[in-house]
Amino acid sequence: MYNKYFKHEKGITGLETAIILIAFVVVAAVFAYTALSAGLFSTQKAQEAVYSGLKEAQSTLELRGGVIATANESGGVVKQISFIVANVLGGEAVDFTEPTADSANTGRADSTSTNKVVINYIDANQTVKDLYWEAVALGTTNGNDLLEANEKFQITIGADTGDAGGDLMNALAGNLLDINTTFTLEVLTPSGAVLVIERTTPAYINQKMNLR
Repeated sequence: MYNKYFKHEKGITGLETAIILIAFVVVAAVFAYTALSAGLFSTQKAQEAVYSGLKEAQSTLELRGGVIATANESGGVVKQISFIVANVLGGEAVDFTEPTADSANTGRADSTSTNKVVINYIDANQTVKDLYWEAVALGTTNGNDLLEANEKFQITIGADTGDAGGDLMNALAGNLLDINTTFTLEVLTPSGAVLVIERTTPAYINQKMNLR
């Protein structure tokens, strides 16, 4: 009777158990490696994004002081705009090599100019790209065209009538900058955020004005 009921019973050997256990360990190791690789890849990408963002921020300009407008005469129109810029966070140097003046005295940079920093003018009536500008270092500098940490440059858009670049009046042509006009200057550097300066001219144009 005993042989009848138990002669077909099968057991599991130690070798089979070891094989099954090893298979489970291998599968778990593969999944763990995949998860670890994905985590390291995500961490690397996040690190690259942080460093890239930091570099962008360090290459960004900030406005120091007021925005000064010069008119052709009292009660006239604006012919020059000047302001002072510096580096945010004392970061990456910005190349302020001046643009080459347009030979036609248009108040814009020449088409062959190699300037890295581009300044655009925008108001309700027009957009004028790549204005002519000049840069003058203020305070302590090392004598080159790079705006570096702890340095300040005064940027002047336009030049006196008859000078190489031509004044802002030439660049704006038929839509001159006169009273009660809101305008925007975009200062574009090779890298970093755009410095946007928005101002409104007063109800009367003086020869020198600090625009608010």
